[in-house]
Amino acid sequence: MLKITSLDNNKIKEIVSLQKNKKRQEAGLILVDGFREIILAKQAGLEIIDLFYCPDLTKKGLADFSDLEKEKMIEVSEAVFKKICYKEKPDGFFAIIKKPENDFKKIKLSKKPLLLVLEAVEKPGNLGAIIRTAYAAGVEAIIINDGQTDIYNPNVIRASEGLIFFKPVFNLSFDKTIKFLKDNKIKSFAAGTKGSKDYLKVNYDQACALVLGSEDKGLSDNWLEKADQVIKIDMQKGIDSLNVSVSGAIIVYEALRQRKAKLSK
Repeated sequence: MLKITSLDNNKIKEIVSLQKNKKRQEAGLILVDGFREIILAKQAGLEIIDLFYCPDLTKKGLADFSDLEKEKMIEVSEAVFKKICYKEKPDGFFAIIKKPENDFKKIKLSKKPLLLVLEAVEKPGNLGAIIRTAYAAGVEAIIINDGQTDIYNPNVIRASEGLIFFKPVFNLSFDKTIKFLKDNKIKSFAAGTKGSKDYLKVNYDQACALVLGSEDKGLSDNWLEKADQVIKIDMQKGIDSLNVSVSGAIIVYEALRQRKAKLSK
């Protein structure tokens, strides 16, 4: 096993450069910090390029990795590991993984899909939290309009607890999204503070897409004008918005509740 103890090692410098979104995207790579997240990436079929291991920071063994993956393993000192990792309390595992090719043209949906459309969501933590909720609720795919952050930002991966690797996420323009929904007879319900209908009074037991906007500006006029229905979550006076991940969870789980209630009849 190769061992690195120097902070000036060229490979370590290369990883530090990949901490910038642009560099990662140009290289088609993902930085995955944490044993659990790496295992989930493996289970999702992603390819590990390099696997870094710090024995001073972990109590876990190497039995979960194949012989081929162990050949890609690099042992590093604690100082080197803390140079490349993101977590405040790292667990001693860090990987460089090849970015998956999510081809929207190959998307396969059920007869009554539940989709999520996110427009201009900026904070990686919020995006990751929404993806985690979407996975838990059985949302089939997530479409990003006007993406403001790298889908595979390490903080998105962390906030999603690695579940982003199991959920198809696509970057699409507004026009292509609208066309896709119309062509496939998927109704769009856009959440906005000026919505005309309470989210609890909408029928989600059909092919539908739930549309959420950015944390500070909400949805664009495009969605407010072109969505099949603009819906709202009632709130007490003095507050006009919720965190986007909270709003998403509220509406997604109402959709799930309706679908389960219909199945139980």
